[in-house]
Amino acid sequence: MKLIAVEEHLLTPEVREAWADPASVPDPACAFDVGEIGRRLEDLGEERLRLMDEAGVDVQVLSLTTPGLHTLAPDRAVDLARRVNDRIAEATGRHPGRFQGLAALPTPAPDAAPRELERAVRDLGLKGAMLCGRTRERNLDHPEFRPLLDCAAVLGVPLFIHPQVPQRAVCEALYTGISPQVDLALSAYGLGWHYEAGVQFVRLVAAGVFDRLPSLQVILGHWGEVVLFYLERLAALDRAAGLERRIAEVARNNLHVTASGMFSDAYLARCVEIVGPDRLLFSTDYPYQYRPGRDARGFLERGPLGEAERAMFAHGNWERLTKAS
Repeated sequence: MKLIAVEEHLLTPEVREAWADPASVPDPACAFDVGEIGRRLEDLGEERLRLMDEAGVDVQVLSLTTPGLHTLAPDRAVDLARRVNDRIAEATGRHPGRFQGLAALPTPAPDAAPRELERAVRDLGLKGAMLCGRTRERNLDHPEFRPLLDCAAVLGVPLFIHPQVPQRAVCEALYTGISPQVDLALSAYGLGWHYEAGVQFVRLVAAGVFDRLPSLQVILGHWGEVVLFYLERLAALDRAAGLERRIAEVARNNLHVTASGMFSDAYLARCVEIVGPDRLLFSTDYPYQYRPGRDARGFLERGPLGEAERAMFAHGNWERLTKAS
């Protein structure tokens, strides 16, 4: 059975250099992208393909790792978005049966972001875009990003909302005071990342974005970034925000969720219950969650899904979402 992993990351030396520029807002999670992880992020050749084969993954959907271009100065973000997307397209061209791509977008330059999304999709053949939610102090529902959301809806391509470290004020209020190592883990992969990404999706719902754009499709990793497990409480927003489309309806019609390498049968079963088997996507969060021993293929094969649902999870839902053949 073909296995497509939709959240598989890369990094270029130019982006790494830009993150270190004084004009960029520091993101402490950049410290994770060193050593073996850093080398694997930059490789789009034989080692990546070998490890895909070892894991049992047939296709990786490539995307720029967090914080993407969201922390950069506008001009630099525009230039690097073109460079990164051309790099992804070049890799998919060399290995068309093994790689697809999600665009990196210059969200610090909101007027340029929809133009780059359109170029990436129409000219380069990329399947949508990877966003890191907030751009500096502006959340994804900010009016400046309305043209980008409109463009994605018109093009019929998904937007993947990926975690990033919360704003400094949030980190200082909630995620500091234990030790530098624990503080960073708590603000990132321990908890902060996931609340940050989930809140960005909830803000889109509460701001009425899906009332205005009923066809817009969003992807959340890590089994829905906590949101799906609190839908009963979040339903209070329906009345408070005067929504035409309730948040539970949005979850079942506008949201896809993916594993991000968290291979849990319990989380899988919960997501099937909430959003349905036709909205599950597979991913390994390479190279961060890479584990040897055909770990990815093993989770697919031993999981609680029936054969038809397993095929949807493995490749069918992604192909339908992106109109792939």
